[in-house]
Amino acid sequence: MRTEDVLAAIATGLWLWDNAAGTVTLDAEAARLLELPVDSGPHPESVVRARFHPVDWNEINGVVSLAIAEGTLAEGRLRVVDTAGRILRTVRCRCKPIPRDGSYELTGTLQEVAEPTEGTAARTPITGDWRRSREAFLLDAGRALAEARSTAEVLRVAASLSMPGFSPDGLAVFGTAGERLRIIGHHGHQGAGEDPFSDMRLDIDHPAAEVVRSGRAVYLPSPEDYHRRYPTSWPLAQKLGRRSWAYLPLIVSGRTMGAWMAAFRHPVAFTPDERAVLTTVARMLAQALTRAGVAETERELSLGLQRSMMPVLGPAIPGMEVAARYVPTGGGLQVGGDWYDMIPLPSGRIALVIGDVQGHDVRAAGLMGQLRIALRAYASEGHRPDAVLSRASRFLHGVTDAYQTGDYSSPRFATCLYLEVDPASGQVEMARAGHPEPAVRMADGTVLLWPTEGGLPLGIDPDTDYPTTRLTLEPGEMMMVCTDGLLETGGHDLDTGWARLRAVLEAGTGQSLEELADALVQAVHGPVSHYTTGPLADRREDDVAVLLLAREGAPVREAPRRTAMTVAQAEPEKISAARQQVRELLHDWSDEEQIDAAVLMVSEMVTNVLVHTDGNALLVAEVTCGEGEGPRRVRVEVADASDELPHRRRPGELASSGRGLVLMEMLADAWGVDPRGEGKSIWFELYESSPPKP
Repeated sequence: MRTEDVLAAIATGLWLWDNAAGTVTLDAEAARLLELPVDSGPHPESVVRARFHPVDWNEINGVVSLAIAEGTLAEGRLRVVDTAGRILRTVRCRCKPIPRDGSYELTGTLQEVAEPTEGTAARTPITGDWRRSREAFLLDAGRALAEARSTAEVLRVAASLSMPGFSPDGLAVFGTAGERLRIIGHHGHQGAGEDPFSDMRLDIDHPAAEVVRSGRAVYLPSPEDYHRRYPTSWPLAQKLGRRSWAYLPLIVSGRTMGAWMAAFRHPVAFTPDERAVLTTVARMLAQALTRAGVAETERELSLGLQRSMMPVLGPAIPGMEVAARYVPTGGGLQVGGDWYDMIPLPSGRIALVIGDVQGHDVRAAGLMGQLRIALRAYASEGHRPDAVLSRASRFLHGVTDAYQTGDYSSPRFATCLYLEVDPASGQVEMARAGHPEPAVRMADGTVLLWPTEGGLPLGIDPDTDYPTTRLTLEPGEMMMVCTDGLLETGGHDLDTGWARLRAVLEAGTGQSLEELADALVQAVHGPVSHYTTGPLADRREDDVAVLLLAREGAPVREAPRRTAMTVAQAEPEKISAARQQVRELLHDWSDEEQIDAAVLMVSEMVTNVLVHTDGNALLVAEVTCGEGEGPRRVRVEVADASDELPHRRRPGELASSGRGLVLMEMLADAWGVDPRGEGKSIWFELYESSPPKP
């Protein structure tokens, strides 16, 4: 009997699908099953495709792709439909893909099968429940693997995957390293440390090594299959008590980077659907491992950059305590332009520097490194703070000009605060280039932003001048300098961000400097930061650098509390800052009316200097304790360079000026005008009428 007659007797037809030509050749039985003419020659692909249910066609397409990748048979069930879409019958397709110059041919059989009864076809390609379960699993697996940020997380996700109907209970991931294959993670793979196949050559007789060599999956449905194909590694596999194994290649961009093993304690036939699920998971796992590897490399790079660019504070400063923190931004390479530094000076003093180069990228980090080295060089030459910043600005302007003529289109600038500290006396000289002002916590816990003269950020104008501000840290006092990230992270502007930090500084009285530095960072990045969000909708993160400097020693008993600032003719808006400075100095003053009176007199005194002279106003305010149990006293002086003394006037009802001295006489407990060698000083005093606020 001819083969054709035998096939016809069992309702089995032959077909040849030429993918390159787009044609399908059918024998008589296959044509009958598909309701197509028998003697019409090769049929167009579109005609044959129209005879299959569209859902089943998509299924068989995936099965064929899997078979091509693995070099195995493609098998599946398809429903045959008529031109009206009615289902005529169900056929089983078995075919062998044959690669042909970038395309392929399918040679196989079509056989009519009975419609599956309820409960017997739960895992066939045309069953909706199995398909929906599989798709839901793959979506969940893809989401979980996409969210994994490290190799350890990827391996944990892989170990927790529960596949529809055939979940493995033993997993291992092999990675290539040169000519060797190593287990980089496993679950339920006991004794991996003693397993000689946990680190093996690629030419060894092991299924994982074969998968990496060939790039094709290996399925071992039974122990007999494993023993027959890999007798060398079978004794070790036998100890683990598994019944079926699947080894799949981990392929990314056409390169096999390793292998994934899924082992089962129950027999698994590895149907086309099960192979499709395993293959899809292997592809997602390979992508996730690659992403995790890239992320870990970036983190290692960023940590290396941070370690190389962020200096150690160095030896202790006699009489001073220093603490510092740096927190990188949360995105990208986690590197940016914030930095701090401590520089020993030829004079025996110490320079402390903090700054922020514009941007959060590698270029910002590179410019920061160059600028830090330049500042160190200028400081080591013995220049004063203003000269150091002037030279640094010219340097950065020249560097960014060179960048602008190269591949980068926009120049960069940097903010900076440079402090020169005399440890013996506590004197600090500061120059500021567009940077946030420092904060000082006095011995009694009062925290003030210290008004500091400044100029433009570095790199904008090479000829900018940077005036110097001086203050003296008394024993028990502490200064904080930081970048704007500590203030603005979490949706804050400079004002609300400062209010948040001020509460931390006030509450930190009695803490060590290291504990206070940690508390400041936690206020911005810790859990509490989510309950102290600012008024802005954007919660973007920024680099954070913070530097704390405290003068050691017991606080001077009843030490005065003081502040000072200059209001220039060109900066009348600073009158508001002067009022706020006095109000914060008197934060625990018992009489609110006296606070309002002091603020009003300060405003009047500073305004008179700006209106009636050509010079600047120097404001000095000080709170001291009285003799014995006497009341506290606040004394405020405003000095200027004019020799013209103020005099009492008699303003009319509609006059807009001339009431300054009248106000002083009405509101102050004492006041006066003191001529000086160059100019004069007008002052007032208020005495607290009751004990201070708790």
